[in-house]
Amino acid sequence: MKRKARSRELDGEWIVEESSELLAFLYEKHPNRSRNAVKGVLSRGQVVVNGKFSTQFNDTLHPGDTVQIHARVATETVKLSGIRILFEDDDIIVVEKEAGLLTVASKNERHVTAYRQLMDYVKTVHQNNRIFIVHRLDRDTSGVMIFAKSKEIQQTLQNNWHDIVPERAYVALVEGRVKKDGTITSWLKENRAFIVYSSHKPNDGQKAVTHYNVLKTSRQNSLLEVHLETGRKNQIRVHMQDIGHPIVGDKKYGAQTRTIGRLGLHAHKISLTHPTTNEFLTFESKVPASFLKGF
Repeated sequence: MKRKARSRELDGEWIVEESSELLAFLYEKHPNRSRNAVKGVLSRGQVVVNGKFSTQFNDTLHPGDTVQIHARVATETVKLSGIRILFEDDDIIVVEKEAGLLTVASKNERHVTAYRQLMDYVKTVHQNNRIFIVHRLDRDTSGVMIFAKSKEIQQTLQNNWHDIVPERAYVALVEGRVKKDGTITSWLKENRAFIVYSSHKPNDGQKAVTHYNVLKTSRQNSLLEVHLETGRKNQIRVHMQDIGHPIVGDKKYGAQTRTIGRLGLHAHKISLTHPTTNEFLTFESKVPASFLKGF
Protein backbone atom coordinates (compact mmCIF):
# COMPACT_ATOMS: atom_id res chain seq x y z
CA MET A 1 0.00 0.00 0.00
CA LYS A 2 1.47 3.35 -1.02
CA ARG A 3 0.94 6.06 1.58
CA LYS A 4 0.80 9.80 1.08
CA ALA A 5 1.01 12.75 3.44
CA ARG A 6 -2.10 13.38 5.48
CA SER A 7 -4.18 16.47 4.85
CA ARG A 8 -5.04 18.83 7.68
CA GLU A 9 -7.83 16.63 8.97
CA LEU A 10 -8.79 15.91 12.56
CA ASP A 11 -7.46 12.78 14.20
CA GLY A 12 -10.18 12.95 16.84
CA GLU A 13 -12.82 15.21 18.39
CA TRP A 14 -14.71 14.79 21.67
CA ILE A 15 -17.11 16.61 23.97
CA VAL A 16 -16.03 16.37 27.60
CA GLU A 17 -18.60 14.71 29.89
CA GLU A 18 -16.76 14.74 33.21
CA SER A 19 -14.16 17.10 34.68
CA SER A 20 -10.56 15.84 34.38
CA GLU A 21 -7.04 16.93 33.53
CA LEU A 22 -6.19 17.09 29.83
CA LEU A 23 -3.49 14.41 29.85
CA ALA A 24 -5.67 11.93 31.75
CA PHE A 25 -8.48 12.59 29.25
CA LEU A 26 -6.15 11.87 26.33
CA TYR A 27 -4.92 8.65 27.94
CA GLU A 28 -8.54 7.52 28.25
CA LYS A 29 -9.32 8.29 24.60
CA HIS A 30 -6.19 6.51 23.32
CA PRO A 31 -5.90 3.29 25.32
CA ASN A 32 -3.88 1.57 22.57
CA ARG A 33 -1.17 4.21 22.39
CA SER A 34 1.83 4.30 24.70
CA ARG A 35 1.89 7.04 27.32
CA ASN A 36 4.93 8.60 25.65
CA ALA A 37 3.10 8.73 22.32
CA VAL A 38 0.12 10.49 23.92
CA LYS A 39 2.43 12.96 25.67
CA GLY A 40 4.10 13.61 22.32
CA VAL A 41 0.79 14.54 20.69
CA LEU A 42 0.26 17.10 23.45
CA SER A 43 3.78 18.50 23.56
CA ARG A 44 3.91 18.93 19.77
CA GLY A 45 0.90 21.24 19.83
CA GLN A 46 -1.62 18.98 18.13
CA VAL A 47 -4.26 19.30 20.85
CA VAL A 48 -6.93 22.02 20.66
CA VAL A 49 -9.28 22.76 23.58
CA ASN A 50 -12.27 24.99 22.83
CA GLY A 51 -10.57 26.31 19.70
CA LYS A 52 -7.19 27.09 21.30
CA PHE A 53 -4.01 25.02 21.09
CA SER A 54 -2.86 23.58 24.43
CA THR A 55 0.38 21.90 25.47
CA GLN A 56 -0.33 21.89 29.24
CA PHE A 57 -0.66 18.39 30.72
CA ASN A 58 -2.65 19.62 33.72
CA ASP A 59 -5.16 21.86 31.94
CA THR A 60 -8.54 21.28 33.60
CA LEU A 61 -11.37 20.14 31.35
CA HIS A 62 -15.02 20.80 32.20
CA PRO A 63 -18.23 19.18 30.94
CA GLY A 64 -19.12 20.61 27.55
CA ASP A 65 -15.54 21.47 26.55
CA THR A 66 -14.47 20.42 23.06
CA VAL A 67 -11.14 18.60 22.60
CA GLN A 68 -9.61 18.04 19.18
CA ILE A 69 -6.42 16.35 17.98
CA HIS A 70 -5.04 17.59 14.68
CA ALA A 71 -3.55 14.86 12.51
CA ARG A 72 -1.17 17.17 10.69
CA VAL A 73 1.49 18.37 13.06
CA ALA A 74 3.10 21.05 10.93
CA THR A 75 2.12 23.79 8.51
CA GLU A 76 3.34 24.48 5.02
CA THR A 77 4.74 27.94 5.81
CA VAL A 78 8.24 26.45 5.45
CA LYS A 79 9.01 25.92 1.78
CA LEU A 80 10.82 22.64 1.22
CA SER A 81 13.50 22.51 -1.45
CA GLY A 82 14.61 19.18 -2.89
CA ILE A 83 12.33 17.09 -0.67
CA ARG A 84 8.69 16.11 -0.82
CA ILE A 85 6.71 14.64 2.06
CA LEU A 86 5.10 11.29 1.22
CA PHE A 87 3.69 10.51 4.67
CA GLU A 88 3.58 12.10 8.10
CA ASP A 89 2.07 11.18 11.45
CA ASP A 90 2.89 11.57 15.15
CA ASP A 91 5.99 9.36 14.95
CA ILE A 92 7.62 9.48 11.51
CA ILE A 93 8.04 11.56 8.38
CA VAL A 94 8.70 9.75 5.09
CA VAL A 95 10.14 11.92 2.33
CA GLU A 96 11.34 11.74 -1.25
CA LYS A 97 14.77 13.37 -1.61
CA GLU A 98 16.17 14.74 -4.85
CA ALA A 99 19.70 14.04 -6.02
CA GLY A 100 22.11 16.78 -4.95
CA LEU A 101 20.59 17.42 -1.51
CA LEU A 102 22.56 16.42 1.58
CA THR A 103 20.79 14.43 4.28
CA VAL A 104 22.69 16.21 7.07
CA ALA A 105 25.20 19.05 7.28
CA SER A 106 28.74 18.77 5.98
CA LYS A 107 31.78 21.00 6.38
CA ASN A 108 30.75 22.97 3.28
CA GLU A 109 26.97 22.94 3.64
CA ARG A 110 25.17 23.44 6.95
CA HIS A 111 21.81 24.92 6.04
CA VAL A 112 20.24 23.48 2.87
CA THR A 113 19.92 19.86 4.01
CA ALA A 114 16.97 17.51 4.32
CA TYR A 115 17.43 17.40 8.09
CA ARG A 116 17.56 21.19 8.55
CA GLN A 117 14.51 21.81 6.38
CA LEU A 118 12.42 19.19 8.14
CA MET A 119 13.51 20.51 11.54
CA ASP A 120 12.27 23.97 10.54
CA TYR A 121 9.09 22.41 9.19
CA VAL A 122 8.07 20.66 12.43
CA LYS A 123 9.00 23.71 14.50
CA THR A 124 6.23 25.66 12.78
CA VAL A 125 3.86 24.02 15.24
CA HIS A 126 5.97 24.15 18.41
CA GLN A 127 9.50 25.43 18.99
CA ASN A 128 10.42 22.29 20.96
CA ASN A 129 9.57 19.91 18.12
CA ARG A 130 12.48 18.00 16.63
CA ILE A 131 13.26 15.32 14.08
CA PHE A 132 15.86 12.56 14.31
CA ILE A 133 18.01 10.85 11.68
CA VAL A 134 17.15 7.17 11.16
CA HIS A 135 19.24 6.42 8.05
CA ARG A 136 20.90 8.40 5.26
CA LEU A 137 21.15 8.64 1.50
CA ASP A 138 24.29 9.89 -0.23
CA ARG A 139 24.05 13.44 -1.51
CA ASP A 140 23.78 12.31 -5.15
CA THR A 141 21.34 9.47 -4.46
CA SER A 142 17.63 10.28 -4.74
CA GLY A 143 14.60 8.52 -3.30
CA VAL A 144 12.73 7.52 -0.16
CA MET A 145 13.93 8.29 3.38
CA ILE A 146 12.46 7.94 6.88
CA PHE A 147 12.92 10.42 9.74
CA ALA A 148 11.71 9.97 13.33
CA LYS A 149 9.92 12.61 15.37
CA SER A 150 11.25 11.49 18.75
CA LYS A 151 14.39 9.95 20.19
CA GLU A 152 12.34 6.96 21.32
CA ILE A 153 11.06 6.22 17.80
CA GLN A 154 14.54 6.76 16.35
CA GLN A 155 16.02 4.21 18.73
CA THR A 156 13.20 1.73 18.08
CA LEU A 157 13.77 1.94 14.33
CA GLN A 158 17.56 1.80 14.48
CA ASN A 159 17.78 -0.97 17.07
CA ASN A 160 15.25 -3.17 15.26
CA TRP A 161 15.92 -2.08 11.68
CA HIS A 162 16.04 -5.50 10.05
CA ASP A 163 12.81 -6.61 11.75
CA ILE A 164 10.91 -3.35 11.19
CA VAL A 165 12.20 -2.65 7.66
CA PRO A 166 12.12 -5.94 5.72
CA GLU A 167 12.60 -4.35 2.29
CA ARG A 168 14.68 -1.55 0.80
CA ALA A 169 14.85 -1.54 -2.98
CA TYR A 170 17.04 0.67 -5.16
CA VAL A 171 17.22 1.13 -8.90
CA ALA A 172 20.74 1.48 -10.28
CA LEU A 173 21.77 2.50 -13.78
CA VAL A 174 25.17 0.91 -14.33
CA GLU A 175 27.74 0.85 -17.10
CA GLY A 176 27.88 -2.13 -19.46
CA ARG A 177 25.65 -5.14 -20.07
CA VAL A 178 24.91 -7.16 -16.92
CA LYS A 179 24.05 -10.65 -18.10
CA LYS A 180 22.31 -12.20 -15.08
CA ASP A 181 21.02 -11.64 -11.57
CA GLY A 182 23.41 -12.06 -8.68
CA THR A 183 24.49 -11.53 -5.07
CA ILE A 184 27.64 -9.78 -3.89
CA THR A 185 29.17 -10.41 -0.47
CA SER A 186 32.25 -8.67 0.87
CA TRP A 187 33.63 -6.91 3.93
CA LEU A 188 33.80 -3.15 3.49
CA LYS A 189 36.61 -0.92 4.77
CA GLU A 190 37.39 2.79 4.36
CA ASN A 191 40.80 4.31 3.70
CA ARG A 192 42.17 7.68 4.75
CA ALA A 193 40.86 9.29 1.57
CA PHE A 194 37.32 8.21 2.60
CA ILE A 195 37.13 5.69 -0.23
CA VAL A 196 35.22 2.55 0.74
CA TYR A 197 36.57 -0.70 -0.71
CA SER A 198 35.89 -4.42 -0.48
CA SER A 199 37.85 -7.11 1.27
CA HIS A 200 36.89 -10.69 0.54
CA LYS A 201 38.59 -11.94 3.68
CA PRO A 202 35.86 -12.90 6.20
CA ASN A 203 35.45 -10.42 9.08
CA ASP A 204 37.99 -8.03 7.59
CA GLY A 205 35.68 -5.02 7.83
CA GLN A 206 31.88 -4.68 7.89
CA LYS A 207 30.03 -7.49 6.17
CA ALA A 208 27.93 -6.25 3.24
CA VAL A 209 25.47 -8.27 1.15
CA THR A 210 23.82 -6.88 -1.99
CA HIS A 211 21.30 -8.71 -4.22
CA TYR A 212 20.54 -7.45 -7.72
CA ASN A 213 18.14 -8.31 -10.55
CA VAL A 214 18.51 -7.22 -14.16
CA LEU A 215 15.53 -5.15 -15.35
CA LYS A 216 16.78 -3.87 -18.73
CA THR A 217 20.02 -4.01 -20.70
CA SER A 218 21.50 -2.27 -23.72
CA ARG A 219 24.97 -2.25 -25.23
CA GLN A 220 26.00 0.70 -23.05
CA ASN A 221 24.06 0.33 -19.80
CA SER A 222 21.99 -1.94 -17.58
CA LEU A 223 19.13 -1.06 -15.25
CA LEU A 224 19.17 -3.09 -12.04
CA GLU A 225 16.85 -3.49 -9.08
CA VAL A 226 19.04 -3.74 -5.99
CA HIS A 227 18.04 -5.09 -2.57
CA LEU A 228 20.18 -4.51 0.50
CA GLU A 229 20.62 -7.23 3.07
CA THR A 230 22.93 -4.87 4.96
CA GLY A 231 23.12 -1.10 4.82
CA ARG A 232 26.76 -0.01 4.77
CA LYS A 233 28.22 3.30 3.61
CA ASN A 234 28.51 3.40 -0.21
CA GLN A 235 27.64 -0.32 -0.31
CA ILE A 236 25.86 -0.43 -3.66
CA ARG A 237 28.41 1.85 -5.31
CA VAL A 238 31.34 -0.28 -4.18
CA HIS A 239 29.65 -3.57 -5.06
CA MET A 240 28.75 -2.40 -8.56
CA GLN A 241 32.39 -1.46 -9.07
CA ASP A 242 33.39 -4.90 -7.77
CA ILE A 243 31.46 -6.69 -10.53
CA GLY A 244 32.86 -4.40 -13.21
CA HIS A 245 29.67 -2.38 -13.72
CA PRO A 246 30.06 0.91 -11.82
CA ILE A 247 27.06 3.17 -11.44
CA VAL A 248 26.71 5.73 -14.21
CA GLY A 249 28.17 9.07 -13.10
CA ASP A 250 30.04 7.54 -10.15
CA LYS A 251 33.58 8.69 -10.93
CA LYS A 252 34.60 8.01 -7.32
CA TYR A 253 33.97 4.30 -7.87
CA GLY A 254 35.19 3.74 -11.39
CA ALA A 255 32.54 5.14 -13.74
CA GLN A 256 33.71 6.37 -17.15
CA THR A 257 30.43 7.99 -18.20
CA ARG A 258 28.08 10.67 -16.93
CA THR A 259 25.33 10.36 -19.51
CA ILE A 260 22.43 11.46 -17.27
CA GLY A 261 24.16 14.34 -15.50
CA ARG A 262 23.88 12.74 -12.05
CA LEU A 263 24.58 9.55 -10.12
CA GLY A 264 22.47 6.68 -11.45
CA LEU A 265 21.20 5.49 -8.06
CA HIS A 266 17.66 5.89 -6.70
CA ALA A 267 16.07 4.58 -3.47
CA HIS A 268 12.91 3.32 -5.11
CA LYS A 269 11.01 1.55 -2.34
CA ILE A 270 10.93 1.01 1.41
CA SER A 271 8.57 -1.15 3.47
CA LEU A 272 8.22 -1.07 7.23
CA THR A 273 6.06 -2.06 10.16
CA HIS A 274 5.02 1.19 11.81
CA PRO A 275 6.81 1.37 15.19
CA THR A 276 3.68 2.43 17.07
CA THR A 277 0.62 1.23 15.16
CA ASN A 278 2.20 -1.98 13.75
CA GLU A 279 0.59 -1.17 10.39
CA PHE A 280 2.62 -2.50 7.45
CA LEU A 281 3.42 0.37 5.08
CA THR A 282 5.16 0.59 1.72
CA PHE A 283 6.40 3.82 0.17
CA GLU A 284 7.55 4.13 -3.42
CA SER A 285 9.27 6.78 -5.52
CA LYS A 286 9.14 6.66 -9.31
CA VAL A 287 12.30 5.72 -11.16
CA PRO A 288 13.76 8.95 -12.65
CA ALA A 289 12.91 9.29 -16.33
CA SER A 290 16.58 9.83 -17.20
CA PHE A 291 17.35 6.27 -16.02
CA LEU A 292 15.02 4.82 -18.64
CA LYS A 293 16.34 6.55 -21.75
CA GLY A 294 18.18 4.39 -24.24
CA PHE A 295 16.41 1.10 -23.49
